[in-house]
Amino acid sequence: MKRFFAITLSTLILCLSFSAPAFSSTQNGIHNSVEDSKGTFSLDYTPKRIVVLELSFVDALAAVGVSPVGIADDKDPERILKEIRDEIEDWTSVGTRSQPSLETIASLKPDLIIADISRHEGVYADLQKIAPTLILPSRRATYEENLHATAIIGKAIGKDKEMQARLKLHAQRMADFAKQLPEGKEVQFGVARDDALFLHTADSYAGGVIRALGLKNANTGRSDDAYRQTSLEQFLAVNPDYFIVGHYVTPSIIDKWKNEPLWSVLKAAKNKHIYSVNPNTWSRCRGIISAETMGQDLIRVFSANQ
Repeated sequence: MKRFFAITLSTLILCLSFSAPAFSSTQNGIHNSVEDSKGTFSLDYTPKRIVVLELSFVDALAAVGVSPVGIADDKDPERILKEIRDEIEDWTSVGTRSQPSLETIASLKPDLIIADISRHEGVYADLQKIAPTLILPSRRATYEENLHATAIIGKAIGKDKEMQARLKLHAQRMADFAKQLPEGKEVQFGVARDDALFLHTADSYAGGVIRALGLKNANTGRSDDAYRQTSLEQFLAVNPDYFIVGHYVTPSIIDKWKNEPLWSVLKAAKNKHIYSVNPNTWSRCRGIISAETMGQDLIRVFSANQ
């Protein structure tokens, strides 16, 4: 195994171990107690009707064979990866991730809501009036933070052993993917809208997955934000060896930039190292199933260059 990934794999194992003290089996009927973004969260039953308000939480449930009754899927079932849709039953859309419908959530009579601290802190009190609400990082979470949140979800829903086993399998799969990838190659991921390119920096979820696979993040300059809006001139300064792009719309700003003289100067453009991927997988979903799909995408990318 590559030394770089051996260090990363140790980090994953430590991440799982770090999450373990958050769970306790206590008396007084409380059997699922974890630490979420607001403090101690406890349930004295195993939830059966779960509503999730971020796509990463769907990933976590699917990883242990649990189907949510409601999902904030942005009113588009295709936002849920096929690999995840294949593992869960039909659900009711509760609206967008940014503004889920409290009325629809309440109509589903959930016994657990899983919310994102970045998006839903403002409606946390309202959600609690509907059902116990587990609130965790998703939108701004790093890869390591997502692994921690996934472990917490497993404990909260009474699937601790199953989730720990799935996380260990995930770490092994990532190690196997890393063996099939060239160590230390510089890779940059970005999402393209019609009028803007957002690079996902080393602090982003995608940046963490890239490192976990033994690859190298491109230097995007300041790293005080996971997502950096970038002009063509700024992108030329980053100048990655490989550019992985998720197009939110077609045509996107990348299609416009391809006609600019500066575009031909990019190393990735000159060497034909620009590849399109599913932006749901690489940007929106942020879970262990999506990370494994990202690994498979990168294997295809580098296999095409052999």
